[in-house]
Amino acid sequence: MTEYVVDNSALIYAEPSKELPEGSKVFVHKAVIRHLEDMARKGLAPGYVGLNELSKMREKLEVIVVEEPKISDPVEASREVARLRKVTLVTADPVQKRIAEAIGLDYLFVGGIPEGRMTFEDYFDDLTMSVHLKEGAPPIAKRGFPGARSMNVLREEPITREEIMRVMKEIVERARSPEGGGYIESERPYSMLIQLRDYRVTITVPPLSDGIEITIVKPVARKKISDYNLPKKLIERLEKSAEGILIAGAPGAGKSTFAQALAEFYASLDRIVKAIESPRDMRLPPSVTSYSKHFADPDEIRDILLLSRPDYTIFDEMRTTEDINLFVDLRLAGIGMIGVIHATAPIDAIQRFIGRIDVGLIPSVIDTVIFIKDGNVSKVYELVMKVKVPTGMRDRDLARPVIEVRDFLTGNVEYEIYTFGEQTFVVPIRPTSGFGELKPVGISKRRKYVMLKFDKSLAGKVVEIYSDEGTLFIGRINKSGNIKIPKSNPIADQIEELYKANRLKFRVVERYV
Repeated sequence: MTEYVVDNSALIYAEPSKELPEGSKVFVHKAVIRHLEDMARKGLAPGYVGLNELSKMREKLEVIVVEEPKISDPVEASREVARLRKVTLVTADPVQKRIAEAIGLDYLFVGGIPEGRMTFEDYFDDLTMSVHLKEGAPPIAKRGFPGARSMNVLREEPITREEIMRVMKEIVERARSPEGGGYIESERPYSMLIQLRDYRVTITVPPLSDGIEITIVKPVARKKISDYNLPKKLIERLEKSAEGILIAGAPGAGKSTFAQALAEFYASLDRIVKAIESPRDMRLPPSVTSYSKHFADPDEIRDILLLSRPDYTIFDEMRTTEDINLFVDLRLAGIGMIGVIHATAPIDAIQRFIGRIDVGLIPSVIDTVIFIKDGNVSKVYELVMKVKVPTGMRDRDLARPVIEVRDFLTGNVEYEIYTFGEQTFVVPIRPTSGFGELKPVGISKRRKYVMLKFDKSLAGKVVEIYSDEGTLFIGRINKSGNIKIPKSNPIADQIEELYKANRLKFRVVERYV
């Protein structure tokens, strides 16, 4: 009977327990086991898969663990066992196969890409947006479109550990194969992020999650710009002048679908378009190259884009300060940027930049905000910088740079952004709720500031301090219930005098800081 030695790739990406004759003698080098153990302890899915397959092999095959020759590399160690013991090398690694051919080893190439549909594809239909699999729980699917979604339990019987391990093994095997149509975007301790054709797969294992979990997402909507029925005025802006665009919306609102449509729109206008994605799950035209943040640091991506000089770059899923800094650098270098960012309200997208870049740079970086809700464009803002007295203030000496956030279609100013003292304020010009009048419980004078005292229950509230002549100061009540006005601010003495004359007024306003 033929004897075998299995390497780590065979255990991870194939099933020797099924492919080798029952009762066969199979050698496993300790370096292979250490490799699988190391991955499993780091929470990497292939380690769990390989150890699980090793356990199944012991049920049907005669497994012998060897430690000679003394080689730490699992690939080389398995090859040397095959050479010295004159047994057949079992591998799923194409490179290992080539080496075996080159040096004259007997080998059995196992695994490869499973034919037909993948197991998890049975859970999908044309309306399925995502499938959620977790050991010990019934499989769930989210079906519909942005704005019209439903959750469906696919079966009452919970998924077993063996079932979910089989699905995980199949996904990882396809992703690692050159012919599998996918790639592993990120492999961290206890998680993997995989793009497999149109499917985006997230795998988590304990202790990050309380069980093995696989989430598989597939785009169900593919639109063109013409499908959004955008006003002609907005189309003209996108064609001619918009170069710093934010596409904002809640998760699942359809932001990436709109970004994808915009990429195709610019490509149809003979513009050079690139994309930065993590993961790379937008379905883009062949002419659009997509770069992954997982395989390059921001400096490398910046250098590539500055040298290739695209007209527009789509930056999908901007989350971190590092992402925003890269967006800003590329925009200020003259590249048209389109950023996709999570936000529950249109103004929130702009606020993600406050504190991360100088306020005065914001209009140079962002000129258009497109808010997506339920798969459609629900709001469009344009940003314009002016030097003026902020709305509600009267004193001409209070004039300062003010960013006006305007409704693009009506031209109405809805927010003003400016600095006052050491704080930056985003002030709604037409608040969506009323003002709340309140009174302080006292005032005191310190060496460096005048302090207004309020009830501690008001901590966190933003207060407008004003008189009949207009707004004097805007501040947030701190956790001690105080607002401090620096004496270096000329308004401090005026506030003290008006307070003593009982001419000072206070109100809580719906403002974002």
